[in-house]
Amino acid sequence: QLQLVESGGGLVQPGGSLRLSCAASGFTLGHYAVAWFRQAPGKERERVACMRDDRTNTHVAESVKGRFTISGDSAKNTVYLQMNSLKPEDTANYYCATTRTPVLFVEGMCESLEYPFSGQGTRVTVSS
Repeated sequence: QLQLVESGGGLVQPGGSLRLSCAASGFTLGHYAVAWFRQAPGKERERVACMRDDRTNTHVAESVKGRFTISGDSAKNTVYLQMNSLKPEDTANYYCATTRTPVLFVEGMCESLEYPFSGQGTRVTVSS
């Protein structure tokens, strides 16, 4: 069964850090471009980071630049989102998603791709 499972969310104080994990089962995550999205109640979905190949193409949104980092561990079939200096406005449901086609057959930078296959998400709350 093809599946993405996010974990690592929780309650953190402003200025704190969290590392989210996105574990894949049933397929090799490294063969696909991966993105992290977030959505807060009443707000539109926002792509915060993506990675086509962590050696050549990663991208983070301006709203989180300098604070969030995307990375992958092929041995664990997992992609991470390291979030530092968290702010209350970072509060949202965070989920990872992949392209439908392996990256070998897809052209373009990760920020230009579509990510239709996603997990259920993990909740992040930044509050004192």
